Amino acid sequence: MKVPGSRMPGLRGWKAESLPGVTAVARIDRRTKRLTKRLQPGEIAIIDHVDVDRVSAEALVACGAAAVVNTAAGISGRYPNLGPQILLEAGVPFIDNANRELFERIKDGDVVRVCDGVVYLDDDIVGKGDEQSIETVEAAMAEARAGLAVQIEAFAVNTMEYVRGEGRLLIEGVGVPEIRTSMEGRHVLIVVRGYHYKEDIATLRPYIREYRPVLVGVDGGADALLDAGYQPDVIVGDFDSVSTKALTCGAELVVHAYRDGRAPGLERVHQLGREAVIFPATGTSEDIAMLLADDKGAELIVAVGTHGTLEEFLDKGRPGMASTFLTRLIIGSKLIDAKGVSRLYRSRITTPQLLLLVITALITMGVALSLSPIGQTWLNGLQDAWNAFIFWLVGLFS
Repeated sequence: MKVPGSRMPGLRGWKAESLPGVTAVARIDRRTKRLTKRLQPGEIAIIDHVDVDRVSAEALVACGAAAVVNTAAGISGRYPNLGPQILLEAGVPFIDNANRELFERIKDGDVVRVCDGVVYLDDDIVGKGDEQSIETVEAAMAEARAGLAVQIEAFAVNTMEYVRGEGRLLIEGVGVPEIRTSMEGRHVLIVVRGYHYKEDIATLRPYIREYRPVLVGVDGGADALLDAGYQPDVIVGDFDSVSTKALTCGAELVVHAYRDGRAPGLERVHQLGREAVIFPATGTSEDIAMLLADDKGAELIVAVGTHGTLEEFLDKGRPGMASTFLTRLIIGSKLIDAKGVSRLYRSRITTPQLLLLVITALITMGVALSLSPIGQTWLNGLQDAWNAFIFWLVGLFS
């Protein structure tokens, strides 16, 4: 993507369209999910993201990134992550393994040019990396698949470590805080901004309308609910990727804290003049949302955008995802993935609705008959029969 017909500052009089590659404003952040909040269409994203995951790549594409420069390995070989492939299939140039000095040499908002894996600021080369293609990504993915066994073993080890540290929380619910929102005997819908969350929420609209579940947003999942037109009842997370609008919408706030009591998200809550409940746990925020709903007596927990497969766990990019596996195991049949609900759920038709349907059908048939020649003949005969009945009835009393 080029900036047509405009002089870009710092390019010493050259027009952007006269230079090869992509010339645009650079947005820099080491955390991709933070960057996508302010990345505008046509801008270049400079990130530091090992194993670019699917959700991050889809967010970059949705923002309209002109190019993505990564100072880490987009595919490290740990597992076959889908992020780089998604970027390239969307036509977004992807430069991998660029030198980390980019974060010191480029300021947020600088106009840079990316061409053949080289990053230019003015006429100076400030960074170099590997410009990926579909072919190079497919080759790296093939190598990564060969190493999956190692990742499965590491995942199993991490799972056992989590059991040792959080066994009482998982099994006995020790440490789950008290909240104001009642979940006893109700359905609870937990929304994480993960795979296909928008489609899942859209699919569940009839379910939400009929059952009115408690709506729980996990960090950015609260914004997903607001974007879909719903008011979250509870927001859970460390609040690093949720908007101020969501935090001040009136939902009850549950801050995910470390086991030692440190809660980085609590400071932001207090700055906004809100209060929050603290939930110390070593798992992920989606884990504690599920454990909270289970402990508070939810009849059914419906999950949107959460992680349920090995690929999704690894794609999250942190060993703590083993806790999600165990959390799902503990909650058991009470937990249903949104895609399962969309297959199983059918809206119930009530008696008044059925009666209204029958009446509507009869009216439609009557209108159709009145407009057709055969219908006119039939209606005339019916009218004659009615008149004869009236004359007979009058004759009985005369």
